[in-house]
Amino acid sequence: MLKLMSSQITIDDFAKLDLRVGIVRQAERIEGTRLLKLMVDLGSEQRQIIAGLGEYYTPDELLNKRIIIIVNLKPRVIRGFESQGMLLAAGCKEDEAKGIKPRIITVDGEVPPGTKIC
Repeated sequence: MLKLMSSQITIDDFAKLDLRVGIVRQAERIEGTRLLKLMVDLGSEQRQIIAGLGEYYTPDELLNKRIIIIVNLKPRVIRGFESQGMLLAAGCKEDEAKGIKPRIITVDGEVPPGTKIC
């Protein structure tokens, strides 16, 4: 049985997250960093997401990929660029020590941008 290492949350806590499908329309490396600047289509709007995955993905690998975004996360400036959400990925810094590289969470099939994850 998998032992959870983090504290448990309630369904009400989970309901606070606004998770949506986004399609990466543009991707570029931020020069001199491991960061990627992504323009993500959420159906009704475009969001700029700054992701620290430049050592694992090239910008071309992410184009047109359907990813999961936390859209109600407070925007944050990273290296002078505003990040308007966060993408979800499997594999964290702790997992890298085990040889597991971060992989972006995607969806199966042609789910429209902006579709809510529930």
